[in-house]
Amino acid sequence: MLKPLAQLLGDDTPVLRRYLCMAVAYGLLSGLALITLVPVLQHLLANDVRGAGLWLGLTLAGVVVCWAWRRQVDKAGVAVGVAILQGARQRIGDHVASLPLGWFTTQNTSRLGHVITHGVMAVAQLPAHVFTPLITGAVTPLVMVAALFALHWPLGLIALLGLPLLVLALRLTGRLGRHSGRAYQQHFADASQRMVEFAQAQSVLRAFNGEGGGTQLLEQAIDRQRRSGMRLILQSTLSVVLNTWVVQAIFALLLIAAVGWLDAQLGIAQDTGSVIAVVVALVLASRYIDPLLDVASYAETVRGAYGQLEQVQSIFAVTPLPEPEQPQTPADASIELRGVSMRYAPDQPEVLHGVSLRIAPGSMTALIGASGSGKTTLVRLLARFFDASQGSVLIGGVDVRQMSSAQLASQISQIFQDTYLFQGSIADNIRIGKPAASLAEILDAAQQAGVIELIERLPQGIDTPVGEGGAQLSGGERQRIAIARALIKNAPILLVDEATAALDAENQQVIAQTLARLRGRHTLVVIAHQLSTVAMADQILVLDKGQLVEQGSPAALRASNGRHAQFLQQRRAAKGWRIAVPTNGEQA
Repeated sequence: MLKPLAQLLGDDTPVLRRYLCMAVAYGLLSGLALITLVPVLQHLLANDVRGAGLWLGLTLAGVVVCWAWRRQVDKAGVAVGVAILQGARQRIGDHVASLPLGWFTTQNTSRLGHVITHGVMAVAQLPAHVFTPLITGAVTPLVMVAALFALHWPLGLIALLGLPLLVLALRLTGRLGRHSGRAYQQHFADASQRMVEFAQAQSVLRAFNGEGGGTQLLEQAIDRQRRSGMRLILQSTLSVVLNTWVVQAIFALLLIAAVGWLDAQLGIAQDTGSVIAVVVALVLASRYIDPLLDVASYAETVRGAYGQLEQVQSIFAVTPLPEPEQPQTPADASIELRGVSMRYAPDQPEVLHGVSLRIAPGSMTALIGASGSGKTTLVRLLARFFDASQGSVLIGGVDVRQMSSAQLASQISQIFQDTYLFQGSIADNIRIGKPAASLAEILDAAQQAGVIELIERLPQGIDTPVGEGGAQLSGGERQRIAIARALIKNAPILLVDEATAALDAENQQVIAQTLARLRGRHTLVVIAHQLSTVAMADQILVLDKGQLVEQGSPAALRASNGRHAQFLQQRRAAKGWRIAVPTNGEQA
């Protein structure tokens, strides 16, 4: 547990080490204060009140020292918690910012959100509220074992052997709840994501689910969380009970051994000193058990927190894409793929297989193909969402793996099919593409993307808030703002993934004209199904099941009667469909 906790603390790890040393010292002091009761009891049972008083004074001094030291330990534990709250989220954010874009799936982002909110808070509470009694419960019995060995070695041996037995029980019960804990954390994150989704998509849910607002998916997620929570509670309770039974069993063995020792002493009529030693040993045995009970009761709390730390560790375990020691600068805005194959995981099939192609700088290339043919994967490889499993992706003659992230980002601008707007104004969202852009540049990009008409009819114009995720705007309006954001960046290469999918015919024409103007000035790679967009391309790449099956100019591919020609025939047939208008006397 300490390794992922130190990883979470980063440069603040010395604060954790200081706290741990203080907590261990507190456990030792507590044990030493307890064993001073041995001479106190021995003197009292021997009717030596004066000697007992002197040792009792030492015991009281030890209690005061332990109380004062405990306050310092608690302060040090709070300092660790504060360090986690202040820096852990920033460290996770810095690490996540360096991860490949392909990592940001729905599942990973929901897990990240759960870790940032619930996980970090749960871990931050551990030092001040859990670790101190747990460390004390682990260290103090060691001192008691030494005292028991001094009094009667069989008792000390039983107490010593009981410690690894308890550790074994804790490991076994920890395994019982580990699977349930992971399932609960995953269902908790899923339910949180569903709640946010439920709030953001009310218009869609109500349109299809009536007044109920489409609560079925949310209710299912909450039910899964409830059931996994009940399993976790049941197994946690069982684990605590089993751990407590082990502790009580150790105490029972100590008690049996002590009684046997007492019986032997009484049977041979030894002096009272031996009997006193047995009584003192019984007292020590009872005090030896108390901290172990704390360990047994807090073990499940620690196991649950360890589940949170495992989530943090799994995020830190994701390695960023390697950065070159000596980055190379691309010569131009050309694009080349050499024998590129791609699979998302070793046990998954290839999404791209042996793709080789070249795109000249300043040209426009249209990617077409059926769903699942690998178009989006190819475009994401160009932006280095992830690295190819085999082969090379080059920009300007330089492998993207030999370019720094900043260099690659400066070369590429992207327009995604799924757009996201940040909370702020229209101008703020366009300016993300170029933070130092002037108002004139923003308006020019807005004009090219067809946003001007939207700005003119809004009361606050370009300063109109878009809402969280762009909730105040329609899908087409969000798409146009996202296009303006990409255009204002003015990168040499523009990657377009179904940019006109959410737009009406008029705005599709606006974007098509914009792409036409950019051709020759930028290298355009466009995933599109619009015939007008495909027709204006310099070359067309046809993908099928991850392979490049056709490549050439629109005219050449039309004449070849291949896949592209079949695609054109299908689209023209679809455009020729008409809804028949019934004549008089006919039913529609």
